[in-house]
Amino acid sequence: MRSYVRHAAIAAALAFIATTTTITGGAAAQDWPDHAIRMIVPFPAGGSADTLARLLGQTVSQHLAQPIVVDNRPGAGGNIGTEFVAKSPPDGYTFLMTPSSFASQPSLYSKLTWDPVRDFAPVALIATTPNILVVNTAVPAHSVQELVALAKAQPGRLSYASGGVGATNHLAGELFKRMTGADIVHIPYRGNPLAVVDVMNGQVTMMFDFMITSLPHVKEGKLRALAVTGAKRSPQVPDLPTVSEAGVPGYEASTWFAVMAPAGTPQPMIAKLNRELNAALKQPDIEARLTDLGAEPLGGTPDDAAKLLKNEIGKWADVIKSAHIQIE
Repeated sequence: MRSYVRHAAIAAALAFIATTTTITGGAAAQDWPDHAIRMIVPFPAGGSADTLARLLGQTVSQHLAQPIVVDNRPGAGGNIGTEFVAKSPPDGYTFLMTPSSFASQPSLYSKLTWDPVRDFAPVALIATTPNILVVNTAVPAHSVQELVALAKAQPGRLSYASGGVGATNHLAGELFKRMTGADIVHIPYRGNPLAVVDVMNGQVTMMFDFMITSLPHVKEGKLRALAVTGAKRSPQVPDLPTVSEAGVPGYEASTWFAVMAPAGTPQPMIAKLNRELNAALKQPDIEARLTDLGAEPLGGTPDDAAKLLKNEIGKWADVIKSAHIQIE
């Protein structure tokens, strides 16, 4: 009898705690936010992540009745700003706007101080944008299949540029090599602009570049575009096939952006910000701006973001391991 009473008392206490937590969390979400929110961007101002943070922050802040302050904390390939958010209090006032490199960093850096799953809670996917496979106009290849054939006929003679070791377009190139068996030499640069210049002047054969950087050069006839790297064709260049359509089935190397919160951030707050972000992404002016940037709005639930993150971590871990890429 005493055992029964003791168990009943424990059950009642646990139920009380759960109910109290639910009420407290709900009340906190209703009152949240009551002051400014910081959106950390782990890259310099003017980049894609920064542009998206400011574009969405302006709209969402109007609905939340509190400012969203974009705080750029660049350095170490995005690790400085990301680590700052990982170690921030999970109180709903610090978030991270991150590109897809978030998923590859753990495999690239041997001494990373944060973990994308352990230290973060996904809020929402924001947008995705494909890269564009471009070649120097003198290259005798006018399709992906011709490029692969050329690379296999001349092992080690073709090269591809990237914005740096471990950059998303470096990994896109390594995935291409892995899936085609082509021997193409990687030439890393300090940023995309210098890399694009050397592809145009013939110092490097090709590049998996950002759409916003290379597309103007393609339209001017300074580069030849062979395909886009996304899962489907880009509205900006609808006649250009995907790499998968053009002869490498299953290839995809898109850049995506997402908002993350420190692990432990109350779920009602995450849900509320998720709703506001999804609503903002459906606004015609924001959709039009994303199209101008070569991006497609995503949105969806926090679970959608978590599933994509899990898949991307595994995918790029395999590519990085097979290519023996490591950044100290």
